[in-house]
Amino acid sequence: MAACVDKWHPTHPGRLSKTSIYRYPPDLTTDRPPVAPPAASRNNGDEVWDEVRAEAQADVESEPLLRKFYADLVLSRPSLESALAAHLAAKLCVPGALPQDALRDLIAGALAAHPEAGRAARADLLAARDRDPACDRMVHCFLYYKGFLALQAHRAAHGLWADGRAAAALLLQSRASEVFGVDIHPGARIGGGVLFDHATGVVIGETAVIGNDVSILHGVTLGGTGKQSGDRHPKVGDGVLIGAGASVLGNVHIGAGAKIGAGAVVLRDVPEGTTAVGNPAKAIGKKATLQRRPEEQPGVTMEQRWSDYVI
Repeated sequence: MAACVDKWHPTHPGRLSKTSIYRYPPDLTTDRPPVAPPAASRNNGDEVWDEVRAEAQADVESEPLLRKFYADLVLSRPSLESALAAHLAAKLCVPGALPQDALRDLIAGALAAHPEAGRAARADLLAARDRDPACDRMVHCFLYYKGFLALQAHRAAHGLWADGRAAAALLLQSRASEVFGVDIHPGARIGGGVLFDHATGVVIGETAVIGNDVSILHGVTLGGTGKQSGDRHPKVGDGVLIGAGASVLGNVHIGAGAKIGAGAVVLRDVPEGTTAVGNPAKAIGKKATLQRRPEEQPGVTMEQRWSDYVI
């Protein structure tokens, strides 16, 4: 289960703080052991969903035009998982070929069978609100941000893949790639608190592993180097920031707290706390002191300037 640093927003009573950091079990990450679940929330034990619903209600009160739209997708739904299944099914269905109701049931079943996916989705919502200055409310991320939606489609597809339902998993992958412009193989393992900022053109291969609190900008490829089989894709540690247009190729390891510059082509391991830029990518400056506090890692701070370093 996830563990939340349970802090409340000082200026918005009842709002989760932007310092809330989540952690997840090893089936979605690399080597982190399970930790205790979060404390029960004020209402139904789900603080994130409570806040999303409260944000939706506030939007409806200020914009009555949104009443039915928000009611159908958020306010009438008993849980985040139920809302995700309905929302993704509406986005990914194919009229006359892939019915919306059947797709909703497929996604809902995958999320129910893999509760870690729902916990990760909640951390992803917090990550978007905390790191993206354009995202003031989690309900906007849930409804409109294709990076978040593509990642949740992947979480459902990964559950199906893990259950041996490869054909259904590949169906979700294909539809998500067509609709959202984000192509993630269902075999890839992705941790919690992950942000795909803008997301267009992100490609992630089958044996890739992404840790917790990672931020990935648009146009990033975590791919192979050719026709190798087996374990052939990158392993990205916790708190990593990968800039726009970067390519990380092969079974290379990106250490915790590393930064990969925009447009970099990474063909070798990048040590933890290191900034790498260029083609082929090379470390610049001296290795930064690794920030052990998750909220200070590059993947969370989104600090993309390299000016503190000398080539």
